[in-house]
Amino acid sequence: LTCWLIGYIIFRIMAPKQSTRRKMMIASWSAPNEGNVYGVMEIDVSKANEFIAKRRAEGNHVTITHIAIKAIAMGLQVAPTMNGRILWGKFFPHSQTDIGCLVNIEGGKDLANAKITNADKRSISNISDILHKKAEILRQGKDEDFKKTTSTLKFVPVFLLKPLVYWVGFLGGSLGVSIPMFGVKKFPFGSCLVTSVGMMGLDRAFVPFPPYGRIPVLVMIGAIKDKPVVENGQIVIRPILTVTATLDHRFVDGAHAAKLALKVREVIENPEPFDVHTLKEEDDDKKTK
Repeated sequence: LTCWLIGYIIFRIMAPKQSTRRKMMIASWSAPNEGNVYGVMEIDVSKANEFIAKRRAEGNHVTITHIAIKAIAMGLQVAPTMNGRILWGKFFPHSQTDIGCLVNIEGGKDLANAKITNADKRSISNISDILHKKAEILRQGKDEDFKKTTSTLKFVPVFLLKPLVYWVGFLGGSLGVSIPMFGVKKFPFGSCLVTSVGMMGLDRAFVPFPPYGRIPVLVMIGAIKDKPVVENGQIVIRPILTVTATLDHRFVDGAHAAKLALKVREVIENPEPFDVHTLKEEDDDKKTK
């Protein structure tokens, strides 16, 4: 045991340093053995671009990601079997529709999660404001919960991190328990996790499920590129957004996925009619991280 411990310490000292994110990935995954469903949509964002330009002229820094968050949240309303979690073999619906969004921090060296609560009831500008504020707090290193979690993970060996990650995911993502002193949050990712590669110039990518997330849907926002499309028998050039999704087959079949996809497409193609804020002030838990 002493020799093993000495060898491990030497290995840790000599091994290249890795980010907290990399340690989490190594500790989380083994060989794939789950049933996932993958989907791709190409969406004409001509009207969405006009909407974004209009909101920015009003001083709101809205992006296509903010529109997508609203669209996914509304899509989960028409596909409610995807708005929940599985606990001990049973599906339990969530009482509200929350969407997690991955944020680049430390110049892209790491990722952090910013959750938008009640996303279906928020205006797109409100979603933008909240996400920008949470991202800024994370990037400035002022999010105490995130600091507590990452500082702990830095000193946990990978072989101990795997069971730790499992139990954190089970307690927070399945049971819905909050234990602040251990960095456990109630449903930390909501019902869907959204991330983007469009800012990197990539058309599309498929995201694997982090086992600790306990979520039914992952959505990747790709790049917007001009492409030829056929309208009324004529070839025209339109800005096209590529959206990819990874879905947990335990929550979804073809019919549910189609309902979600159709609603997401409807909202992204023309966000203006859906840009309403119906969340009551007393229900607006902006302090929830």
